[in-house]
Amino acid sequence: MDHAEEAVRLFYEGYNCAQAVFCAFRDETGMDLAEAAKLSSAFGGGIGRLREVCGAVSGALMAYGMLRGYADPRDPEAKIRHYAGVRAFAAAFSEAHGSVVCRTILKDVPVSPGGVPEARTPAFYSRRPCLKCIRDAAAILDGMLRENGAEAPEEG
Repeated sequence: MDHAEEAVRLFYEGYNCAQAVFCAFRDETGMDLAEAAKLSSAFGGGIGRLREVCGAVSGALMAYGMLRGYADPRDPEAKIRHYAGVRAFAAAFSEAHGSVVCRTILKDVPVSPGGVPEARTPAFYSRRPCLKCIRDAAAILDGMLRENGAEAPEEG
């Protein structure tokens, strides 16, 4: 599956940025669409439109955690490896978009304040970098997963 294109398709369907990326990896995580959408729903708009961490980043890192995360809190090496991957993802995304913070990425984009999402109109899509963020987040994660092979860190 082309996860980047699937993420874009899901965003056009109306899923938020975090949902679009996380749900695009449901073939890898084994989650069904409804379950994945619910789990990632709070992270859109930089966490509930707070404009904090970009939702595309959050969605990708949620998938990364499911696929390459650690579960044993007594395994510091697994935690170190995992956090190194998180930082590598963040560095690659920041290189492409200048930041992992939604408000910084959207600094030149007029956005409505508050918690009510804007209507998904052609103008909405044309003035925002969200589609590129979504596509890039999924593509960066795909590259990391291919580069690091199919094995997740061992659980203790």
